[in-house]
Amino acid sequence: MELNKATSVVRKLGPWVWWLTWWRSQSPNRQDRFANLAPVAAVVLFLAAIASAFWYLRVEETEREQEAIKRDVEYAQQRLRLRLLERQEQVMRLARDVSNKEIRTEQFLLRAEALVQQYPEFLSLTWIDDRRRILANQSVSSLSPNQQLRTGLVLKIGETESHFSLARDLMQPIYGQLDKEADPDTSMSVLQLHTPLTNDQGLFSGVVLAEYSMEGLLRYGIPTEVLAKYAVALQDGNGRLLAGQSIPERVALWSLWSEIDQPNNGYQVPVSPVGNDLILRAQAWRTSQGLVGSGLFWLVSVLSVMTAWMLIGNWRHTRRRLQAQKALVAETNFRRAMENSMVTGMRALDLRGRITYVNPAFCQMTGWSEADLVGAVAPFPYWPDQDRELLMRRLEEEISGQHSAGGFQVRVKRKNGQLFDARMYVSPLIDASGQQTGWMTSMTDITEPNRIRDQLASAHERFTIVLEALDASVSVAPLGSQELLFANKLYRLWFEQNTEGHLRLVEQAGASDAVERAKAANDVDEMMGLPTLGMSVAKSENSEIFVPELGKWLEVRSRYINWADGRLAQMVIASDITPRRQAEELAAQQAERAQTASRLITMGEMASSVAHELNQPLTAISNYCSGMISRIQSKQVKEEDLLLALEKTARQAHRAGQIILRIRSFVKRSEPNRTLSDVSSMVSESLELAEIEMRRRRVRLSHYIAARLPQLLVDPLLIEQVLINLMKNAAESIDNAQRPPDQRQVELRIVPKQIEHQSVVEFSVIDTGKGLPPEDIERVYEAFFSTKVEGMGIGLNLCRSIVESHQGRITAENLYNADEVMGCRFSFWIPVETA
Repeated sequence: MELNKATSVVRKLGPWVWWLTWWRSQSPNRQDRFANLAPVAAVVLFLAAIASAFWYLRVEETEREQEAIKRDVEYAQQRLRLRLLERQEQVMRLARDVSNKEIRTEQFLLRAEALVQQYPEFLSLTWIDDRRRILANQSVSSLSPNQQLRTGLVLKIGETESHFSLARDLMQPIYGQLDKEADPDTSMSVLQLHTPLTNDQGLFSGVVLAEYSMEGLLRYGIPTEVLAKYAVALQDGNGRLLAGQSIPERVALWSLWSEIDQPNNGYQVPVSPVGNDLILRAQAWRTSQGLVGSGLFWLVSVLSVMTAWMLIGNWRHTRRRLQAQKALVAETNFRRAMENSMVTGMRALDLRGRITYVNPAFCQMTGWSEADLVGAVAPFPYWPDQDRELLMRRLEEEISGQHSAGGFQVRVKRKNGQLFDARMYVSPLIDASGQQTGWMTSMTDITEPNRIRDQLASAHERFTIVLEALDASVSVAPLGSQELLFANKLYRLWFEQNTEGHLRLVEQAGASDAVERAKAANDVDEMMGLPTLGMSVAKSENSEIFVPELGKWLEVRSRYINWADGRLAQMVIASDITPRRQAEELAAQQAERAQTASRLITMGEMASSVAHELNQPLTAISNYCSGMISRIQSKQVKEEDLLLALEKTARQAHRAGQIILRIRSFVKRSEPNRTLSDVSSMVSESLELAEIEMRRRRVRLSHYIAARLPQLLVDPLLIEQVLINLMKNAAESIDNAQRPPDQRQVELRIVPKQIEHQSVVEFSVIDTGKGLPPEDIERVYEAFFSTKVEGMGIGLNLCRSIVESHQGRITAENLYNADEVMGCRFSFWIPVETA
């Protein structure tokens, strides 16, 4: 028996024991969360219980009211239905008598008047024929004239006419509504009954139209007790009010309370026999105060709010306490983690100089454990033996408050005996009450920074040595200042230790660049307004200037850099290029002599042709003079013949003079002079000299010059020299190949082209000689290399130099017919200079 009782108790306590075991097994954080949520859950459950009780009572009351109103509305609908059916039966009897022609118009009016007076819901009774013409009408006296259907008129197009047509089509009574909003002549909502009429043959002959007042139907068709208890209304199928009254919906905040407290109970049903177009609706009047107006409700609500407020206050207090505890634990853990993760060693001393605290970084630096250091007094274990006296004085200064804000550097001994450099900073240790309890010292290992600083010092020394040994002047000065930031040995040798030389170099180099780039004369800083960050990568600017004080040509390179202090500075490097300039001038002079010599050699090679060319006018002059002498001696000369002979002699002398003048201008040494030159003029001058050689070697010379060629910025004499040299070589190649007369031809073509994305003028000399050996095509431009037996090998080399000095290119290629070489073409192009 006792065993059974114990077993029963264990079974009952089993779930609670399991829940306690599970609760204890949870983590502290989860238990804290449950503890935080418990008061909130209690408040929510309490409020939910109160709200549920009130809601249940209110729902039960609402259901009872809904059943009562449904029952009353069904009863009212039956009463209204019976009244409509009775009126419909009376109208149908009247229509049947009209169809049987048992009554005439006067009798119709008498019977209609009796019905209208007997039943107040009737507004009018009207007899309408099949053509919609009104034959008779009887209306109530309260109906305004514009609402009455007058005898003799025809129905207007509208709702009445549409209901008339429907009754005619269906041949049965039709109910319809006449909307006062749709029909401007109607000031009230009207229910119409169209009862069809038939003739002897059973065909449609018109209708008897009965109009009911919606208000009359509601007043006389609905029981009085229903109208007293409810707000009864007739509505159409769209819910629009036709007659009666409706309780408006509550708005704003009070509507929420009304829906909970006492909603507007209502019920609606369609009215038969009209159908769904006529709805009977009833809404219960609010006769009780409901829950919101009940004193018990407010008493319970106030007590509930007070209870909830106390629970929430308790919960907030508990939550703040737990949050404070968590924040304290988190702050403690954070500070401990921060101290343990610091790479800076921390040490605390009390006012007597005893160590009270060291962090892990301090222990790691010195190699001593916290137990070895805490509680130790001077001399400390990490003091080197040779520095004890110095460190003891430092400690006394530290305890007495005579420490330096910038710290001090010491040597520290590790437990294994190794020494390292450290910097210590000392500050007072203040407790929470503002009292000083000791001194806090931070220690940083500066062994590596010291090593890097020594390396940087050595590197700076080496860099300075290199700059001092440069054969170029280097100077740095800030913008807008007379200060010289740096100057190497050569700068000091040239300009001494001042900024005048730096500024003079910048000024001269800037003036030279300004001329080349055609800048404006205003002295505006190009870097003004630009950020200084990244200026050290700016492109260098090079200029060559002559310094009269030094008697040297200098190549000046300048760039903007950021100085060590952040200022924008300009670095200027000046190199002595006097030997190079002298060598360039000497090379230019030698090139000019070589060009002059080439022209003399060309004319020497053409001497026999020139002599033959001069021999013709001289022979003609001699013959003319001998003839005139003979005729004068024989006295057989006429004045006209003498004048003719002298004119011919003068022309031949002028021809010989032009040949000599052309040769003299070709071989005359002159200074290089590049001007905008006309291509046709240059070609004409060269053709006159080349034709002398062509005639001697019996070679035809043809040329083609494209129209509207642009002018070229060249030295015309040098271009003529290239053309004459190429045409002379072409004639010699044809002569050496021993071509027949019909194949001895040289062609000169000058056309515009687009080469390497630039506009050029191409000069081509095409011959019909034996061409060049393929292996020698690339070597023909080498100095002292020639494919001719008696050639010196300087002609084509000078031609390439002249063309390339004009930024052009010269090429050579053989012309083939199948595998046979049919000639050679030399081409060179000169770019078109544009302003």
